[in-house]
Amino acid sequence: MRRTGRRDTVPELALRRELHRRGLRYLVDATPPGTNRRRRADLVFRGARVAVFVDGCFWHSCPVHVHRPKSNAAWWRVKLASITARDRDTDARLAEAGWHVVRVWEHEDPVAAADRVHGVVHARARRGRGAFRRRAAG
Repeated sequence: MRRTGRRDTVPELALRRELHRRGLRYLVDATPPGTNRRRRADLVFRGARVAVFVDGCFWHSCPVHVHRPKSNAAWWRVKLASITARDRDTDARLAEAGWHVVRVWEHEDPVAAADRVHGVVHARARRGRGAFRRRAAG
């Protein structure tokens, strides 16, 4: 488990490349401001308040590619369930803090995932600018 990379995985790099190609800029492996420092998102769009997580199929229990180890099965069941529970808790805490969470599976097409992320970031950034204009004008 120590050898499992925390950032710069192949699926994450593919998504980052596609988002950068579209002109989006982001923080990598960062904690969204105003949230728990130990919960780090793979990509953070601060202005739009969007946190993106690129989840590995094994570690985050992908419903399509679920794989349960046969050796030490009870320990792995608890371990993988705790990771899934932590993911749901992270989503809830970020939502409470006003963040929108986008979860991308490692097996997803990077272009399709970038479409989703780009749409959310664009919609939330546009909404935020309108709110700023209304406050400034009022």
